[in-house]
Amino acid sequence: MSPKERVLAAVNHVQPDRIPLDYLGTPEINAALLDHFRTKDMEVVLQGLGVDLRTVAPAYVGPPLKPGHDIWGVERRPVRNQAGTYDEPCNFPFKNMQSLEEVERYPWPSVDWFDFSVIPEQCKLHKEYAIVFGSMGVMDLINGIAFGRGVEQTILDIADENPVYLALAEKRFSFFLEYSRRGLEAGRGMIDIFFVGDDYGTQRGLLMSPSKWRKLFAPYLKQMIDLGHAYGCKVMLHSCGSTRALMDDFIALGLDIYETVQPEAEGMNPKELKELYGNKLCFHGTISTQRTLPFGTVEDVKSEVRQRIETVGKDGGLILAPAHNIQPDTKLENVLALYNTAREIPL
Repeated sequence: MSPKERVLAAVNHVQPDRIPLDYLGTPEINAALLDHFRTKDMEVVLQGLGVDLRTVAPAYVGPPLKPGHDIWGVERRPVRNQAGTYDEPCNFPFKNMQSLEEVERYPWPSVDWFDFSVIPEQCKLHKEYAIVFGSMGVMDLINGIAFGRGVEQTILDIADENPVYLALAEKRFSFFLEYSRRGLEAGRGMIDIFFVGDDYGTQRGLLMSPSKWRKLFAPYLKQMIDLGHAYGCKVMLHSCGSTRALMDDFIALGLDIYETVQPEAEGMNPKELKELYGNKLCFHGTISTQRTLPFGTVEDVKSEVRQRIETVGKDGGLILAPAHNIQPDTKLENVLALYNTAREIPL
C-alpha cells in the first residue's frame, strides 16, 4: 500500500498492510531527529520515520508582523522550563475588552493575507501521502482566544456566556471558516483530511458541561465537519484531555477522526474507546507523551506500540502517533523505538 492508501484504509475501518503513522514533535525533538538523520530537511526525517501524512498550507503574504506577534496581535516570548523552551503569550490584547464596540474596533486579520495558490503544487509534491489541510489552531475557539484574553477570563466567559467572548469566538470562527473554504477549494480534490482543533477537555473531564458544549461549540464544529465533507475530505478534530462524554456527539456530528487520544486522561483508555466507538471513529495518537515516551525504557515503548496495534489498530481505525508533541525530555532512542517497532509489525 502507498502511504495514502494505508491512511485512508485505516480511516475507513479497513485493515491496512501496516499501521499508519504520524509525527508530532517539539523543536528540540525535531532538532535531535535532524541530527540523527544527518539532514536539515524535516521531509527526510518524516521519510526516515515512515510517517504517512503530509500537511499543506497557504503562504503568508500579508503586512509585516511585529517581531514575536501573530496575525491576531498576540505577542509571544520564550519561556524556559526544565527540559526546553516554549513561546508563551505575554500581551493579551483582548483582556480588557468589555463591549461589543471594542471587539468591532479591533484590527482583525484578513484571509486575503494568505496565498492559497501554492497549495496545489504542495499536494502534487506529496501525492503518494495522505494530504492534510489545517491544524490544531484552525478554529481553536478556546485556546486561541485565551492566548489573547487569558485562560481564567476565557473560562469565566464561557461559564457566563459573556457577549464579548461570544463576539470574539464569532470573529475567529468566521476567519477560519473562510480560510478553510479557500484552502480546500485550492486543493482541487487532492486533500484527504481536513484538520480542525479546539481543546474541550482537561486531564479529569470536560472543561464545561456537555450541555454548555452543545450550545456554544457543537454548532461551530458541525459547520467545519460539513465543510470538509463538502470537499470530499475526512474531518479530523484535535482536542486535548478527557472528552469521553462527547464521543457520541462527535459521531452524531459526522466526525471521522479524533486526534489525539491521551491515554492518561480520565476515560480515554484507547482499548475502551476502540471497543465503544471504534466502528464509527478513527483514533489518532494513543502513545503516551506523559509517561512512556519520556520516562519509559525502549522496551516499554515497544510494548505500548504493540499493545495499541493489537487492541486499537485491528480492522483499521488507528493512526498511531504520539499523544501530543513529543516533549524535549524524551530520549531519542524512545522516539525511534516508536516508529521502528510500528513499521515492523504487519497487519
